[in-house]
Amino acid sequence: MSSVSSKELYEFKRTLGELSEKKGRGTELVSVYIPKDKQISDVGKHMREEYGQSANIKSKQTRKNVQSAIDVIIQKMKLFPKPPENGLVLFVGMIPKGGPGTEKMETYVFEPPESIQTYIYHCNSEFYLEPLRYMMDTKEVYGLAVLDRKEATIATLKGKRIDILKHLTSGVPGKHKAGGQSQRRFDRLIDLAAHEFKKRIGDYINELFLPIEDLKGIILGGPGHTKEEFLKGEYLNYKLKDMVISTIDTSYTGEFGIKEIIDKSTDLLNEMDVIKEKLLIKKFLSELVHDNGLGVYGEKEIRKYLEMAAVDTLLISEGLEHDRQYFKCQNCGRQTQVTIKSKVNDEMICTKCGEQMKLSEARKLVDHYLEMANDYDTDVEIISTETEEGNQLLKAFGGFAAILRYRP
Repeated sequence: MSSVSSKELYEFKRTLGELSEKKGRGTELVSVYIPKDKQISDVGKHMREEYGQSANIKSKQTRKNVQSAIDVIIQKMKLFPKPPENGLVLFVGMIPKGGPGTEKMETYVFEPPESIQTYIYHCNSEFYLEPLRYMMDTKEVYGLAVLDRKEATIATLKGKRIDILKHLTSGVPGKHKAGGQSQRRFDRLIDLAAHEFKKRIGDYINELFLPIEDLKGIILGGPGHTKEEFLKGEYLNYKLKDMVISTIDTSYTGEFGIKEIIDKSTDLLNEMDVIKEKLLIKKFLSELVHDNGLGVYGEKEIRKYLEMAAVDTLLISEGLEHDRQYFKCQNCGRQTQVTIKSKVNDEMICTKCGEQMKLSEARKLVDHYLEMANDYDTDVEIISTETEEGNQLLKAFGGFAAILRYRP
């Protein structure tokens, strides 16, 4: 999904989350996946066949709802002479809104972020979302290992997520001050112990990395020359050895060493979201600490600069849960907006006439800012909460920040 922007990915994830919560009373929610090379006319023919087959459904209400959903799908497909580049997905069905008789037909039609491979017609009490969930998974995985003669840590980097898989300690003795025969004998024992430790590291890396189908490369790190000795030796399976893309000098061999590898591998991993996020937050923080710098945060500040078209990049945390509520006074017509973390009540007092104002609309704050950014030609980056930088944006800066084009 590398060609999909963080904004598009965020909206897709949210749509997927909404769809996963939809439940039908019976097996009446219809899901259709159409690859780009599938003829719309062939899908229409199949839909009519399914419409006929649905006449055999015993429940009168379920039969009616399935046929209504198929009718909607047939009508929607008429809007497409052919499927889009990535294919077409349709989810249609009656969704209960409360008690009996409160069902409402809901329709979702969109092009997914990756190509659909197989034509699917599915009818159940839930929408069939597995192909879309698979698209959400980051396919590319990097293997990471930091090592010296004392310890080693093995991890994977998938998207923004770092998983520590194994931590090893060696028990290799330190330097010995004896001289002569004792020194040489002791050195040989140390070399043998170091060899056995490197062999053990290689065995674990082989065991952990070989089964990973989407492994894109391996990066080795650590202080000193142990990592180079390890790579030159016969410790790694030849398939994995060919996948080592770099060795990086680090100060640590534990979890901090893994993070150090990532920080020092920007050029190697610049396509990965985790690096992009680190650079964006780093740029924001750098601008923030300078006098007259271009970094700003706080809702009022960001709103002010957005309205001045001065924001170059808007950073929004995907963990932001605030709503933007719009109120209107029924007496004097005054309108106002407020931001709240959760919907506390539907009313507020008008500061102009003292009468109660009624809630006219409530939207996610993220949607509110996405719309503003679009109006003022501002780039938007949705920042995950899976990294330290992402958590910092959410907890220290309220979930959104901005890098300005200029300081007005």
